[in-house]
Amino acid sequence: MLVSAHAGLAQSVAPAPPMGWNSWDSYGTTVTEAQVKANADVMAATLKAHGWQYIVVDIQWYEPNAQGHDYAPGAKLAMDNYGRLLPAVNRFPSAADGTGFKHLADYVHGKGLKFGIHIMRGIPRQAVEQNTAIEGTRYHAADITDKDNPCQWNPDMWGVDTTKPGSQAYYDSIAKLYASWGVDFIKADDMGSHLYQPAEIRALSLAIRKTGRPIVLSISPGPAPLSEAQLFEKYAQMWRISDDFWDDWKLLRKQFDYTRDWAEFVGKNDTWPDADMLPLGKLRVTAKEGGGSPSKFTADEQQTLMTLWSIFRSPLVFGGDLPSNDAATNALITNDEVLAVNQHSSGNHQVIEEGNLRAWIADVPGSKDHYLAVFNLGNDVLNVDLPWSKVGISAFILEVRDLWQRTSLGEKDRLLVTLRPHASALFRISNM
Repeated sequence: MLVSAHAGLAQSVAPAPPMGWNSWDSYGTTVTEAQVKANADVMAATLKAHGWQYIVVDIQWYEPNAQGHDYAPGAKLAMDNYGRLLPAVNRFPSAADGTGFKHLADYVHGKGLKFGIHIMRGIPRQAVEQNTAIEGTRYHAADITDKDNPCQWNPDMWGVDTTKPGSQAYYDSIAKLYASWGVDFIKADDMGSHLYQPAEIRALSLAIRKTGRPIVLSISPGPAPLSEAQLFEKYAQMWRISDDFWDDWKLLRKQFDYTRDWAEFVGKNDTWPDADMLPLGKLRVTAKEGGGSPSKFTADEQQTLMTLWSIFRSPLVFGGDLPSNDAATNALITNDEVLAVNQHSSGNHQVIEEGNLRAWIADVPGSKDHYLAVFNLGNDVLNVDLPWSKVGISAFILEVRDLWQRTSLGEKDRLLVTLRPHASALFRISNM
């Protein structure tokens, strides 16, 4: 009955693509409470007014001695008597009183923002070694463990066999704990691809719904199987359509195919195929990696990234260190006309794929206007000449506004634009 009572909860927690910050691209496994607060401060001061709201602590927050973007087999993890991971107190000192992330979540909430955490699929190997009890049951960690289904790339966890008694209770217990901390967003890793894990996706989703707290569930990594779109839509609000995305043009080029193929599923029941984080600004800010470096994307590639994520309506999760942002980076993520495409458009789909030219179109809600994005995926300058009929608009003369330049271009009978290599443009096309 409890699951039934909250069955609709998952369909209402993300009415638009979530917008936020995640610590992975900048801090890897090493992020601290002070760094999370510093990023929350900047978001509240400069980004919240533009719709940004989530602050998400990524992987290994429970490992006291985590380093860089790597994982240490056999590392000692902070954990309670029920096999549930806890924040490492040396990195998150406000957790020293046993309340986990409650104080940090309160700080983030006090800024008018929302708080999230990353978790791994399964149960800690450390819990299985100690055979910890499962809260509220007579079962123990060893009773539910599936050692034949571990994470293949992180050494901390065994899988959970959801057919075994006590398995759902374990997932219920961690979701209950996170809800008590005030968590608003859970990025659940090792679930969406590599070894696709529908049973544990379902178990975690049901556990979250039982808490009664509106928590966004983000499934990672990808590429998520297109054939499983209905399952993702039923049990999550976000799911990754690619593997980890970094500041590499080859990876950005691949996203055009992923987004094209997933476009028909965007926004169904308030759920969002996720093209992954935005590796913009200062990245890899760890001592092991030299203290940080700017995104390797060129200025044109950065705009192309934001244009594609916006016209596809991907969740927008900034990966760089917000306090280090320069004016150009802030301009990319605070253009309200561009962000409106991401947050409010509909009918988004690719309309042209010819050579190095890609074009997408979307509808502007409450009007007969359209958004039109054009991209040059090639290494040479591209002269774009598109009659309106070629992008499916039945009009001769239209008013054109360049959203990145925030400039009206006047009345046009076609779209004429020159794009540098890897560049893009985004327009609002209005009927006369």
